[in-house]
Amino acid sequence: MEHAVCGPEYKTFVSLCYGTSGSRFNRLKSARLLVPYHEIFTRLRACVLEELQKQRDEIAEAYFDTIPFDPYPVQEEALLAWFTEDQGVLVCAPTGTGKTLIAEAALFEALKLGKQAYYTTPLIALTDQKFREIQEKVVGWGFPAEEVGLVTGNRKLNPGAKILVVVAEILLNRLLHEEAFDFDNVWAVVMDEFHSFNDRERGIVWEFGLSLLPGHVKTMLLSATVGNAMEFSSWLSRIHDRRLKLVQSHDRKVPLSFSWVEDELLGDFVESMITGDETTRYTPALLFCFNREHCWTTGEMLKGKKCVLPAQQKQLAARLDEYDWSQGAGPKLKQLLMRGIGVHHAGVLPRYRRVVEELFQEKLLSICVCTETLAAGINLPARSVVLPKLLKGPPRKEKLMEASSAHQMFGRAGRPQFDDKGFVFALPHEDDVRIARWKEKYDSIPEDTKDPGLRKAKKALKKKRPKRREDVQYWSQQQFAQLEVAPSADLSSRGPLSWRLLVYLLDASSDVGRIRKLINGRLLDEKGRKVQQKALDRALITLWRGGYVTLDPKPPLALMNRESGGADDGAEENKEPEETIDESKSLAGQLTFGQAAPLVPDETKKNEPAKKKMPPKGPLDDYEAITATATEAMSDLLLLRGVHPLYAMFLMNHLGIADRNERIMAFESLLQMSRSVGKAVRIPKHDELPPGPLQTTRLDSLLLTKGLATIDELGLNEEDEDGPKPWDDDYVPILTLPHKLQRLFQFDFPYVDDLRISPVWIVGEVLNYGEDFNKYITSNKLQKQEGMIFRHLLRFVLLIDEMAELCPPDMEHEQWQAEIWPIANQLEAICLKADPQNTEAWLAETKKAQKEKAKSEQE
Repeated sequence: MEHAVCGPEYKTFVSLCYGTSGSRFNRLKSARLLVPYHEIFTRLRACVLEELQKQRDEIAEAYFDTIPFDPYPVQEEALLAWFTEDQGVLVCAPTGTGKTLIAEAALFEALKLGKQAYYTTPLIALTDQKFREIQEKVVGWGFPAEEVGLVTGNRKLNPGAKILVVVAEILLNRLLHEEAFDFDNVWAVVMDEFHSFNDRERGIVWEFGLSLLPGHVKTMLLSATVGNAMEFSSWLSRIHDRRLKLVQSHDRKVPLSFSWVEDELLGDFVESMITGDETTRYTPALLFCFNREHCWTTGEMLKGKKCVLPAQQKQLAARLDEYDWSQGAGPKLKQLLMRGIGVHHAGVLPRYRRVVEELFQEKLLSICVCTETLAAGINLPARSVVLPKLLKGPPRKEKLMEASSAHQMFGRAGRPQFDDKGFVFALPHEDDVRIARWKEKYDSIPEDTKDPGLRKAKKALKKKRPKRREDVQYWSQQQFAQLEVAPSADLSSRGPLSWRLLVYLLDASSDVGRIRKLINGRLLDEKGRKVQQKALDRALITLWRGGYVTLDPKPPLALMNRESGGADDGAEENKEPEETIDESKSLAGQLTFGQAAPLVPDETKKNEPAKKKMPPKGPLDDYEAITATATEAMSDLLLLRGVHPLYAMFLMNHLGIADRNERIMAFESLLQMSRSVGKAVRIPKHDELPPGPLQTTRLDSLLLTKGLATIDELGLNEEDEDGPKPWDDDYVPILTLPHKLQRLFQFDFPYVDDLRISPVWIVGEVLNYGEDFNKYITSNKLQKQEGMIFRHLLRFVLLIDEMAELCPPDMEHEQWQAEIWPIANQLEAICLKADPQNTEAWLAETKKAQKEKAKSEQE
């Protein structure tokens, strides 16, 4: 059709660009009978872009006027690219080059245009920090603070705001549900810390979010330096038709100085960093440790050193008096803080961590001893970074830290507003320091000396020569230099498709081809894509066998056959998607395909049932699903966000006959808990915590019948005082309830080989102390891990809220809720007493949604 009435696509285009103002549009429309269709479109687009660019130029000028200093070259280049490019920019620059200033330009522009923008981060803690910072910035621009909102997995503040600070999973979820979230008015998406694309568990969330963004949404990717920025930019253009201007820099505004401190022990060196005036001393400094226990021991060692300046002492004491330090690790932490030393890691209660952050930012602390998670984005500007160790990993299996992690830590040194140079110090093992000191003293006495006294002293020194220990791993100056010059890591698709993401994709569309297209568009080689496609088919078969989807074409019967019982055993298969996020990773770890997990802990492998008892995985080579249509049961999978979904649904089919302790134990096994918390949280033996009805009337007989456990493993043999003891080679540990459930689950779900459980007994024990969290912590000597315990309790409350939406098949829903909600209420009261602010922040939105739902049901 040569001449056409100006269609709705024109209006859409105009609306997306600058609203529905129609004067220019109407003038062009009036000429529709005189000008061919394609020429109308060309003229209209040119006029719209010309007018839009004029607006953007004016906004750019206004934004530059808000900057109180001259931007760095990389900032200028990135800002110019942002305000002139159609689709956006990819900025790759070292930590400390002021990428926040670049990000704020996108938000400023969106507000000026009356549009919406998303700002995504990888961590909940970083999201909270950015929310506060952006609110302050927006107010400075003359907009109300309410124009900035926060949305995470369990919190919503100003969710209708123009600027939304979100975790990456929230953005992806909204992109998958276009019918519920309109992106027509979204001007820009800023993805901060975009090198999280490389994360093996959550990187796929960033990747799919980027690939699903509508074409009109401008994109700003902010990353640390990466090795393949050009290749990545080309992949975005070629595969996703997203052409981003690449802005790269390897220069820092504040250059770094790297030093190997060969001859000083850590405590002495830190003390020496404090000397000098404001311009010559090396503090404030971040001292990185690779585990929480090492943070505490390092802090205790530094407590005896002079780490606080006289000018800080009085002000520091006054600030500390503002808080209550009587509970948990408070007394120990206060002693360290009084000496100018902070400790910051996940084992510290959130309310204490906040104080450490504030005091460090106020320059009242000289040293903050922290884990490397702080380097992932929490803003604690420091002049120096100290690395007392370069190796990571379990004892005797330690390896040199990854270069990407090292660069993140290095990048925390040097504050642009205060320093003209940042300092990175690495120290050898204390044994090597003693050897170096001995060598210096020994070599100071000439070999050919004639002095009898010196010859005697040299001989005595030779006898006292220190040596390296055989059971200790050491690191070297060469390895430190290797990390300094190591190239940045390449961006690549590393994480497999998660269950939760798969279910969301199927909920949005039954077209498996859409998912295959996403997989084929990943930054993988051909072999990697084929592996992912086969994993997809295996996952679809699992969902089909559980009754969550119907597949077309129908799978071969061989894939349905099971050499095990199913629903008749009270263990009907139910599957679910993966969880969303957690503070360093959102609320829990991701559930993925294809990573083998042990059925039981190492200590039980001696009596592990024969593998032949597990059903075969079936012929998948020739099967490919075309559509996967969700059944009604699929809705249950969407309710669980923070735990292994398939396992959670499996538990629901068993917990109806379980007693209170068994339910607590089963729920806790869903939540990942670090092994470093120790023995205090282990599940008690049967004589202390006897098996309940779920074990005695169902699980034990099922496991024996199916050959999945022995009598000894179930503790059904009569006690024999002369039998094997825990230290004997033939000792057989008795299975805990979580391990029993895990064995049965893996038997019923042979395609799910990535289950991780944490058999712990925390909630049940905490409840035994009433509402006294501190008494539980101190009685079990968990002060150094109380932050982990506190977070575990909060996650347990959120889990019960999710599980309360479901119901065991042999119970009434009201009865189920009446039996599990009191547990959540007790824990909530305990957490509110331990840390009111953080508890309210975690639980407020969950409880609000729960009350609104109950009210609507009553109405």
